[in-house]
Amino acid sequence: MSNRRPDTDFCEGRRLPLVEDFYTIQGEGFHSGKPAYFIRLGGCDVGCSWCDAKYTWNPLSHPLVATDEIVERAASFEAQAIVITGGEPLLYPLDYLTQRLHEHGLEIFLETSGSHPLSGEFDWICLSPKRKQPPLAEAFAAASELKVIVETEEDLRWAEECAAKVGERCMLFMQPEWSRSEQMTPTIVEYVKAHPQWNISIQIHKFMHIP
Repeated sequence: MSNRRPDTDFCEGRRLPLVEDFYTIQGEGFHSGKPAYFIRLGGCDVGCSWCDAKYTWNPLSHPLVATDEIVERAASFEAQAIVITGGEPLLYPLDYLTQRLHEHGLEIFLETSGSHPLSGEFDWICLSPKRKQPPLAEAFAAASELKVIVETEEDLRWAEECAAKVGERCMLFMQPEWSRSEQMTPTIVEYVKAHPQWNISIQIHKFMHIP
């Protein structure tokens, strides 16, 4: 991430750099197919070459929005689940955001690379580890779901390295990188059949053209 605001700008999480927020269908991982309200925060210092949300990377490109405003908008929809994603949302203090969402009785799911300290209270944590900036130990310990993006066969070994660090109850998923899906899906299928502790995640929202 090339730029970052001072921490004081976030008023202890009462203001956050919002890229977009919208009601849709969760398209991948354990909760695939579930209606969910997405809160996408700006800023990421991991910088995956295949990222489909590169427009989120620079936090200065996105306005600071009052967290109460974000929460009230989310609570006005029929969604019972909230997905906090990015970018990398753990760049910011999330305690106030999750507290306010829980006050509305909403489930909260976090999508993170785990490369920054945890903040906030979550009902589900989807950890998507990246080799260039690996997760912290606390992220492995807290993960409800490990979702490894598979671009090459080398990522299968990385997946097993990460799986050895998560808790026994953590769900394990391999997901083909979208642009390499045709090439890698057969490899993933055969690997999962041989290692049935793993599951396959696909990006159904892209197949179904769901925004």
